Amino acid sequence: MNPSVRPFSRFSQPLAQPFRVFVYGTLKPGEENYDRYCKNWVTQIQEATVQGKLFALPAGYPALTSGNNSVYGFLLSFIDPAVLALLDELEGYDPSRSPSQNDYLRVETQVSSLDCNPLGRAWIYQMQPERIAQARGIWLPEGHWSNQIPLQMGSQQ
Repeated sequence: MNPSVRPFSRFSQPLAQPFRVFVYGTLKPGEENYDRYCKNWVTQIQEATVQGKLFALPAGYPALTSGNNSVYGFLLSFIDPAVLALLDELEGYDPSRSPSQNDYLRVETQVSSLDCNPLGRAWIYQMQPERIAQARGIWLPEGHWSNQIPLQMGSQQ
């Protein structure tokens, strides 16, 4: 028998295809949703950038739309396809709904390293500009978002 060929049995599980997601908000390491949705399933983490336009929403999380600015975050690699369904649920995305019925849209985009080297494509959650305007999003031209309050900014007055 050829050692590179694995016989099929009813107990065989198909090998999961790795996939990558670029995160720029609450799913980043250190932010509120990372531990619940990513920590136990992520296989690789790399700081990265994408092109877009980043907004802070008054609800306490960010939104990204198409644009030409650098947006900073992390490229997360996963193997378990169930993670993508969890992320879709968190982001209010259902591929069977029309785009206008989704909070975010999951699309593929080109990701680069911090020194501008291409890292390939990854999933990203984008919000439509009309929805950002309705939510009164505030543009973050520097391309960074965090919900963590820096210690030096705590009110001690």
